[in-house]
Amino acid sequence: MDTAIRLKLARRIRELRKTKGMTQEQLSELSGIDYKHIQLLESNKAPAAKLDTIEKLAKAFGISPSKLLKF
Repeated sequence: MDTAIRLKLARRIRELRKTKGMTQEQLSELSGIDYKHIQLLESNKAPAAKLDTIEKLAKAFGISPSKLLKF
């Protein structure tokens, strides 16, 4: 995954989380993704996100994966 895309996804996750009024801990609980991984996904050094992770995040936000990736 391209670094620019990783950073766009990191900003998108952070933006959606804050819009929904969630903490990283709450997103972690809703998505079933470890809190530390949520921190990494939102950071400037975000790892490549797996499709399963994207699907879990989208479900936690109540949106489709394609909407999560719309940036």
